[in-house]
Amino acid sequence: MKLVTRFELAAKNEIELYALLREAFNELAGSELDSFQRRNAPASVENIQNKIASRALSP
Repeated sequence: MKLVTRFELAAKNEIELYALLREAFNELAGSELDSFQRRNAPASVENIQNKIASRALSP
């Protein structure tokens, strides 16, 4: 999985954000210890969670 940036997330709706979050969690769970997926997935998860939270705070 490539790193999902905040810029990319700005164009996504809530359903797409949750789908990406699920995909990133699954990628993290199935990745090998020293793989690039293991490095990118947690950062992507954090970016997605931050975007979801920021949308929940703003009307």
